[in-house]
This record gives sequence, structure tokens and C-alpha cells, in this order.
Amino acid sequence: MKHRSLALALMAAVLSGPASAETLKIVMESRLGNLDPILSASHQTREHGYLIYDTLFAEDAQGQAQPQMIDEYSVSEDGKTYRFKLREGLAFHDGAPVTAKDAVASIKRWGQRDRMGLAIMKATDSLEAEDDNTFVLKLNTPLGVVIDAFAKPSGVPLFIMPEAAAATPITEAITNYVGSGPFKFVEGEYSPGVKSIYVKNENYKPRSEEPSGMAGGKVAKVDRIERIEIADPLTAVNSLTEGEIDFMQNVPLDLAPLVEGNEAITTAHLDKAGYQYGYRLNFLHPPFDNKLIRQAALYAVGQKEILQAQFGDADNYQACGAIFGCGTTYESDVMADIAIEAQPEKAKALLAEAGYKGETVLLLHVTDNPAMAAVGPVMAQQLRAAGFNVEMQAMDFMTMLSRRASQEAVEKGGWSIFITSWQVPEVSDPVRSYMIVSEGTKGYAGWGDVPAIDQNIQAFLAETDVAKRKEIAAEIQKVVYEEGIYAPLGQSSRLNAWTNGVDGLIPNGPTVFWNVTKSAE
Repeated sequence: MKHRSLALALMAAVLSGPASAETLKIVMESRLGNLDPILSASHQTREHGYLIYDTLFAEDAQGQAQPQMIDEYSVSEDGKTYRFKLREGLAFHDGAPVTAKDAVASIKRWGQRDRMGLAIMKATDSLEAEDDNTFVLKLNTPLGVVIDAFAKPSGVPLFIMPEAAAATPITEAITNYVGSGPFKFVEGEYSPGVKSIYVKNENYKPRSEEPSGMAGGKVAKVDRIERIEIADPLTAVNSLTEGEIDFMQNVPLDLAPLVEGNEAITTAHLDKAGYQYGYRLNFLHPPFDNKLIRQAALYAVGQKEILQAQFGDADNYQACGAIFGCGTTYESDVMADIAIEAQPEKAKALLAEAGYKGETVLLLHVTDNPAMAAVGPVMAQQLRAAGFNVEMQAMDFMTMLSRRASQEAVEKGGWSIFITSWQVPEVSDPVRSYMIVSEGTKGYAGWGDVPAIDQNIQAFLAETDVAKRKEIAAEIQKVVYEEGIYAPLGQSSRLNAWTNGVDGLIPNGPTVFWNVTKSAE
């Protein structure tokens, strides 16, 4: 009780400031626990990154890559050499000019972490600054994904930071938060789990074009942004309706009537593509070191019960077994039915065939993200109905990210299943999706070792014909399901809400706050 009282007191102090047109108070769907947007693919860290960093390219509202920090660029006839020139007048938060060396260092660090970046760096002969404003990328084989990779809005976006910060080893978090974007992070006012503060970057030079998606002019129109951490959704909704905060990123559907019927509140789904929910299994330890038992888990879990429990009315979600998302270029129905309906009898038969000995399945259950809070309990019950011995451990999302990094056995602090979500564009093809990664212990959490996945990804990268690329993507989906690497849990879009004094929010996957104004109360 003492800790709860302290938390409430801290929250009250944060919310007690006077309403101001110069200060925008926001509540995101989960707490900010990592300040390095290259080291972490967390959406919370990504949103932090977009406030303080800019990108070389950005996707417009039509999903087309547009120059952002780049003034002009060219590609050689053989598709192997890219020459980029930065815009004049770009500056970091401390006033230092943004140079080609900063861009090169940022690309190299990003290229050790991001899926598309890794593919580009693997095909790179050289990446060097030619002068202060120009850098050149030389590939050993043509790749048609370079500009799209530099522009992609999520996964791990290519944020441009000072060369010294970008020199930080990818195994370590940066400690220099000087950025290139429209807002500055106020490190001295950062209170983990309580608030994060950002102020307008007077040195930022926006593009002249109107904002479009993630592209165009990024104009900071409020002087200060206060990101306030409120773990309880009802408390956040009440704070919004009382005018103590200005924006709430994710309103749980059961609380939606409290804001949708309020004339002082505007609601919308800013992210039209929505999110794909899904889960990964741990290949390293029993029981999921056994392929048949992984298959049993996929048959045991069905989307429909989970989606209904999490989102209620069928209008709020879409059942979808396509690994690369429904409504995307690479949507496929190959083996997709395995994810839709729970098939406990099929799962039981596979468990018997595999000789399952009742080993504990430790399910990491995220509780602080309203869009995922009901998933774990339903999944646990489905697995138990098929004969699995399930232990579910509750934790917030950032704790789950830390926990899933452990390669230890369950009894030593490891795990068996984690549940996550990605915006659909983040998983929409074999190159950018982390969910299909199967590169052993040096790969993504789950650590499957299935060479056929990477072989098909390389074929996808080399192929230019879209029809043939679709065939390769469908083959990858088949392998993913057969090996039990990943299974989607369907799609849904978050409900955003803000006070009527707030204007200029841009429909996007990531939630961004440039171009946003707030009128005086």
C-alpha cells in the first residue's frame, strides 16, 4: 500500500501543472523503458525516437519513400552505387551541423540491428563520406530495397544521431541523447516510470512540404511535450476526460464508451493498417525443442476465442492466419487455417506422438498493454485444454522484453512463449519481419535454427518479379508453420483519444506529434 500511495502521489504531482497551450500532455500505451531506438524495437522507444531524431527518407501517406534529411540522391545504372547529399542547414540539438559522417555511422549501427539493414550491410562493399554533405553506398549486388529500408517507419527506423553516439557498440545502449529531430529530450527531467519531457528544438530545419504520413515538414508547434506514465487505463481515461492530459494512445474497448460519448473528446483510429498480434516459441529448451510439440501448441491455440475475449465485437478485429498480414502484398492462405480455430484433439494426438512428459510451459503474460491484456489467460486455457502444463507469469511489457532475452531454461528464469504485437507494415514482407527470424542463438528471441528461412529470404531479395516474390513468401509461411516458429493471433487497430483543443494529429502507424497544436483552455 505504501508503494501505491507513493505512485499516486507522483502521478498527482505530474498532473498538477496548469493547463497550457504550449504544453502537450500525452499518455502512451506502455511505459518508456529504453531510450535507445536502435537497440530496442519497442514501439514505446520508437515513439521516443521520432520526437528527437530525424530520418534520411520517410514514407508519405501513400506509403511511398520521400527524401527527408536527404536533398538529392542518385543510383548507378547497374543498381550498385548510391550517392546521397544531405540538405543544407541540418543541425543537431547542440547546434553542431549534421554531416555525412554522422549519417554513415548511423546507418552502420542501424545495419547491425534492423532486418532490412542487415540485408543491406551484407551486400555492402563500402559506405563512406565523400565530403561533409555527401556519402556513397557501394553494393556488391543490386538490391531494390535500399531506399524503402531507409524510409521504413517502424521495426527499427533509421534514426540519424551524432557520429559519437552512433559509435556505441550495438550491445550497449547509447547515453548521448543529442538528436536531429524537431524536439529535444530533457534528460535532467526524465523520471523512469513517471514522466519523460521533450521541448522544441529551435535548431531544427523542417522541410517545406506539407506533412504527409511520416514525410514532409516536421514542425514543432508546441513548446513542450510531457509523456506521463499511467499504467491503469481507467485512471488515464479519467485524466483525459478531466482535462489533466491531452492525448491517450490506446483506449481499451471496454472503456471506449466513456470517451466516445464525451463531447469534449475526439476519438479515431489513427493507424489504419492496424496491428498483428502473435507469439513465438522458445526452441532452446523443453518442451518446445521438439518440433511435434511446437506443432501441437499451434494447433492448441485458436485466434477466434482470443480475439473475442480481447476485442469483443467482431467489428473490432479480423481473424487472419497470414504470416505477413492480411491486406498486404504478401498475404497468403498457405496453412493459415492452423491459426484460426483451436484444434485441441489434434494437439493432444501430437503430444502423445511426441512423448510429452508434462514439462512446464512458461507463458509471459503482458498486463500493462490494454490491447494484449486478455490474450495470455485465454491462450493458457487453450494450451491446458490440449494437455500442456502451463504456468503464466504476469508482467509489464518492458519487463517482458527484458525477460525474453534470457536463453536460460524455465527453472532458471527462462520462458517458453511470449506474446507480442507489431504494426502490420512491420511484418508485411520476409525482409522486414522479425517474427520469421530463425538464425539460432544469435537471432531473434525464440532462437530457432531453420536455414530454409534465410535461404528463401535471400531468394526474395534477389527476385524482382512480384509474382515470384509472392511464391517465395508463401513458401516461407509454409516453413514457419511447419517448424512452429511463429503464429499470428489476428489483427486489430487501436482507438486513440484526445481533447478537442488538440489538432493536427497525422494518421500514421507510429504516433507522432509534429504539426500538432493545442488551443488554450
